[in-house]
Amino acid sequence: MAELLQPPGRIIETEADLAEGAAWLAGICPVWARVMPALSPLPLRRRPDGFEAIAGAIVAQQISVAAAASIWARMEHAGLTLPDRIAQASEDDMRAVGLSRPKIRYLRAIAETQPDWARLRELPDEDAIAALVALPGIGQWTAEIYLKFALGRADVFAAGDLALQEAAKLLYGLDARPSPAELRQMAEAWRPWRAVAARGLWAYYRQIKGREGIR
Repeated sequence: MAELLQPPGRIIETEADLAEGAAWLAGICPVWARVMPALSPLPLRRRPDGFEAIAGAIVAQQISVAAAASIWARMEHAGLTLPDRIAQASEDDMRAVGLSRPKIRYLRAIAETQPDWARLRELPDEDAIAALVALPGIGQWTAEIYLKFALGRADVFAAGDLALQEAAKLLYGLDARPSPAELRQMAEAWRPWRAVAARGLWAYYRQIKGREGIR
């Protein structure tokens, strides 16, 4: 008997989808109502799903946005954003573009296993996250970033993201950055548009800090 799955929820495809979510947030929260006009239009940040999207998220793990962008540009120049090229490249080739040894291992393992990317599109959020977290080097943050930007899921957050934590602290006048658990609890009020709230927080971070909080 075929497995029965709940279909994915709302998908963010266009700027109009973001505008709908932004208007909803402004309607339920006076803080969002105050800042959203200056933040809009929010960046769509959609990208094609598949290996390159997960590879980009792995590259961005635990380094600055500028460093991740620089490494990714060198990978593109060397042709190392494609799974077959990753599988064939030597460790020296991959170290030369700035990849750490753990990230080399993760990228190679995923390039060799090639998950069913099309299947992920059909899974509910939690199931898709669980499937990704089962892959080498993929944690909750990386999986949620993939769902948000590659699959367009509207109600996925990324509470472990430092820029989101800092932006939430500044936006809501908190004494300290919220922990991932505290930020995830805050984000419950933003359902079913938590991915739009995340984009709003990243936009606020850029506005306040003068630099991007996400690639």
